[in-house]
Amino acid sequence: MISSRFDLHLRKKVRMQKILRKKLSLLLIVGITAFSLCSCGSAGEKDSVSTKTKPSAAEEPAKEEAPAAPREKGSRDNTSVCLVPEASGVTVYENEYASLDASNISEGYLVIKYTGSSGKVKLQITGPNSITYTYNLTVGNPTNEVFPLQFGNGEYMVNVFEQLEGTQYTTVFSQLLDVQIANEFGPFLYPNQYCTFSAESNAVKKAADLAYPCNNDLDVVSEVYNFMIDNIKYDYEEAETVQSGYLPDVDEVLSTKTGICLDYSALMCSMLRSQRIPTRMEIGYAGTAYHAWISTYITDIGWVNGMIQFDGKEWSLMDPTFASNTEEKSLQEFIGDGENYSVKYIY
Repeated sequence: MISSRFDLHLRKKVRMQKILRKKLSLLLIVGITAFSLCSCGSAGEKDSVSTKTKPSAAEEPAKEEAPAAPREKGSRDNTSVCLVPEASGVTVYENEYASLDASNISEGYLVIKYTGSSGKVKLQITGPNSITYTYNLTVGNPTNEVFPLQFGNGEYMVNVFEQLEGTQYTTVFSQLLDVQIANEFGPFLYPNQYCTFSAESNAVKKAADLAYPCNNDLDVVSEVYNFMIDNIKYDYEEAETVQSGYLPDVDEVLSTKTGICLDYSALMCSMLRSQRIPTRMEIGYAGTAYHAWISTYITDIGWVNGMIQFDGKEWSLMDPTFASNTEEKSLQEFIGDGENYSVKYIY
């Protein structure tokens, strides 16, 4: 009786082992297939070349991949909306050195054009909080340039300075503006000197593509964020040689898939703004390092400061530059609850 029970137990055990082996084999095949489907970029191209050079009968069927399943359109409208700043000429202050178009300050921006002959010119805008922002102005070719009024309602002092020599400058234009902003999100939806994009920008088209399957703004932030950290690499050489006054070119960053912190922030900012998500490009310090990141406004939540990763349950602070170049554990240890971040400028 004992022997019979033992034999029965043994036969059951053998059957279970066979079933487990079949399952493990199936999982291995699925795992290999999934890995093959997930491989992309240069690594995928190398594998493809290798397969064609040394074909085998076993590999032939794998060459013909089933076409990718069409993505399902999300419930959110992914139509790009690129607001266009205007120098409409209704309210203009000017002299022989500069022209300030304040016609649309209620939208949260002003337009400046330098018309003098100096080789180096600075613009300073001091907001109602007494914080002064300093920008470089284009010289040699009169150009309308857009600057945000990021501190809301109040008095803004606008000054233009020409270089005398070295670090010495002289004031050539000055104007006090009483700003009443009707569109509180205007400064963070319109393009400006640091965050330049238009309906023709490849960055805008890419944002629309990323937003296609999304159901809400949170999905868009997640899609754009994941695209950034998966595809854009930090350019250490550029970081070592970048000059003062550097301005990002978002389409160039998208094309080369490399950039410094300003490039990361400007590209992501442009993408999200073109999808109607108010976004602040912020410059300051991460620890002791001079750095840049972004904050977004989510309806019913408010401003989420310092760039975010949303896992479906809670927010965690995230920085797109560090996230793409730092191990997750080290990243979270550094960022913590945000105390390592201090904002100096907002664009």
